[in-house]
Amino acid sequence: MRVDVVTIFPDYLAPLELSLIGKARRDGLLDVRVHDLRDFARDRHRTVDDTPYGGGAGMVMKPGPWAEALRRLGGTVGGEGPSRPRLLVPAPSGRPFTQAFARELATEPWLAFACGRYEGIDERVYAYAADSLGWDVTPVSLGDYVLNGGEVAVLAMVEAIARLIPGVVGNEESLVEESHEGGLLEYPVYTKPARWATEDSVYAVPPVLLSGNHAAIAAWRQEQRLARTAARRPDLLHASQAVSAGDLVVAAATPADAPELLVLQRACFVREIEAHGNDRFPALTEELPDVVAGLGKWRTLTARAGGRLVGAARGRLSDATTWEVSRVMVAPDLVGRGLGRRLLAEVEAIAPGEATAYRLLVAARAARTRRLYKKAGYRELPGAAEVEGTVAMGKRRAAPAG
Repeated sequence: MRVDVVTIFPDYLAPLELSLIGKARRDGLLDVRVHDLRDFARDRHRTVDDTPYGGGAGMVMKPGPWAEALRRLGGTVGGEGPSRPRLLVPAPSGRPFTQAFARELATEPWLAFACGRYEGIDERVYAYAADSLGWDVTPVSLGDYVLNGGEVAVLAMVEAIARLIPGVVGNEESLVEESHEGGLLEYPVYTKPARWATEDSVYAVPPVLLSGNHAAIAAWRQEQRLARTAARRPDLLHASQAVSAGDLVVAAATPADAPELLVLQRACFVREIEAHGNDRFPALTEELPDVVAGLGKWRTLTARAGGRLVGAARGRLSDATTWEVSRVMVAPDLVGRGLGRRLLAEVEAIAPGEATAYRLLVAARAARTRRLYKKAGYRELPGAAEVEGTVAMGKRRAAPAG
């Protein structure tokens, strides 16, 4: 990814040479270029600001230097590689910067940041970048407060975005269950010693973490995420509590969705352990590379509400005429709202024209899930299923109308 930053304080961006971001730059994963806006001013004083029209306190950054700076970044229409950057302008009036938005931006090949100062940048600069340069311009807010300039916000955003680029964080598993992944805060974490004594107290690690029971640990962590989110950030839960099937935004999954998909499937399939009779079910034992690889073998759909990944489903041709449906998942706190039925219909709808039947596997002892599929027209198929502890269900595809 290429990142350009235009600022009147280039030294402010020096921390981008440090830690994992600095290493990513040295390894060629991240190309960060910092530009001094004053280099594009035309007068001998290198002036970049002037008084506001209409009166008022403070100064406004002039359009001329900004237009020259953005034009000099380059960018062409068409051609190989990234042709034009996506321009992000830190501003209190911008779109909120969230983890979901960071994931979206991590898929961009080229980002540019315009660091405003004083009372901000002349509004005509945004119009120039969009109309004359053809750039996608997005004002972005780091939070509901005001900073002296955009540099602090750029430092935060570049770090949040860059760490999601494959290879920047050495152990990509560490990205999977962090705060705001899946719309929840992170669960509590502990390390050695198991019992830690101070002058007047003894603090012990929760026994479940010492049990070696991975299914119980996964269930405990999901419970802790929900409890912590409810206590500290109930606003994050409020939006999801109001979600209905009609609110879902369904789209094809991309590799950038893989960490969230891994979190979702672990949360969803913990409750399937009893139904399958063991805790080695593939959806629980897969790691991040397995999920990424699965995106190349299956047509996977994601369902989001308010930016949060709340469901997914996937399908593929298992033979010339059978569309195999798999991993129809809904976040545990949203089960019972019709989201699963919506996802099942969506994944059936993307079956290619040659598919004349649908088939799926369901846990043999998951009576509720089997009833749901029966309501959708599925019936149990004769013969043993290929995965132990499951039964196969299927239905004929309806002939197209007309």
